[in-house]
Parts: sequence; structure tokens; C-alpha cells
Amino acid sequence: MPEVFNDFFDTDFMPRTNATAPAINVKETEHDYTVELAAPGMKKDDFNINIDNDGNLHIKMEQKSEKKDENKKAHYLRREFSYSKFEQTLLLPEDVDKEKIAANVADGVLTVDLPKVEKKEEKTTRQIEVK
Repeated sequence: MPEVFNDFFDTDFMPRTNATAPAINVKETEHDYTVELAAPGMKKDDFNINIDNDGNLHIKMEQKSEKKDENKKAHYLRREFSYSKFEQTLLLPEDVDKEKIAANVADGVLTVDLPKVEKKEEKTTRQIEVK
């Protein structure tokens, strides 16, 4: 895994003491990186994902819900509020193709695909002209 991810996740500046912070997995293959973020109960409209001016990936998720149960005979009103908010900025490795980043949410997991820039292999075989 590139050090840029380690530098971001393994710092004393951002300890993981907040129990509401979702778990994040980062995996690397030959062709891409994949960021998985635990997001149970979240919908795609709850996310805002963008590349900031510095070229970093910014993930923001926010969910608000309100349940109301009214019992008209007793004139009782019960409310339950739920609010979740999370923001994370990822320093992207230089080999990420920022134009091809894609994200989706399914089964309580936000998945962000970070394809690597395709390296074109230069062939070293060529004809050398004798002068």
C-alpha cells in the first residue's frame, strides 16, 4: 500500500477514538486502489464525493432522520432524532487517474474505485540503421 495512505491513516493528529467514525478499508491491485467505507443505512443521496483544488479526494456523508409517533387520544408526541455526519479527505497517490474515479453504495458499504494511470510499455526492439 502506498505510504500516502499510511501517512493519512496512521497519525496522532487524527486518532480513531470517535466511535461514530466509519471503518475504512483501502486495498490495492495491479490496476487500481479501492476505498471501502462502512455506511449502514446510507443512501447515495447522503454522500458528496469530490476532488478538491489540491487534487485530494474528499468524502462527506450526512444523514438526518426524524421519526414522529403521534397518539391523538393521549395528545402525546414522541420524537426521535438521528443525525450522522462524517468527512474524510484522502491524499491520493500520484498514479491515480483522477478522471476515472467512480463511486457506488450497496449493502451498507460505499466503494470508491481509484483506477491507476495506465502505463504504456515502450518496446525496446527497433531496427538500427548502419551508416
